[in-house]
Amino acid sequence: MTAARALTLALACVLPLSAMAQWQWIDKSGHKVYSDQSPPPDIPAKNVLKAPSGRMPAADPAPAAEAPAAASTQAPGVLKVTGRDKELEARKKQAEAAEAEKKKAQDAAMAEAKADNCKRAREAKATLDSGIRLSRVNTQGEREVLDDNQRASEGQRMQDIIARDCA
Repeated sequence: MTAARALTLALACVLPLSAMAQWQWIDKSGHKVYSDQSPPPDIPAKNVLKAPSGRMPAADPAPAAEAPAAASTQAPGVLKVTGRDKELEARKKQAEAAEAEKKKAQDAAMAEAKADNCKRAREAKATLDSGIRLSRVNTQGEREVLDDNQRASEGQRMQDIIARDCA
């Protein structure tokens, strides 16, 4: 074998090694993971088995707002993990605002219905107290005039409704 062939063979064996995964760590389920990217931030430093050129990830990465000095020591092209997604937070705030607006509209509709019911109960009570002849339709569809006992019980029912709903 000539020296040129030996050198070519040696280079052919060495070049693929540089393309192999440079990070190794043990994930949460206990499996070994090989990757060319650093492990996720939730993997503790003790679980990282191999890092490229001796670099190890920070044990507890701090958010960018708390550690401005760490940003200057970071390698170019490496993304910082801040743990926040501004778009997700904006959508969450928007959904909360929509939910609050919906609840406010429901409360307003309920208050309006309650005020209408209160007004009707007061009018019915005033009609009962006026002493005019009142009638209602029974279960057979016949019209019957209220006697004094029925008028008193209906008046008490209206008074209870007013006391409960119109406070």
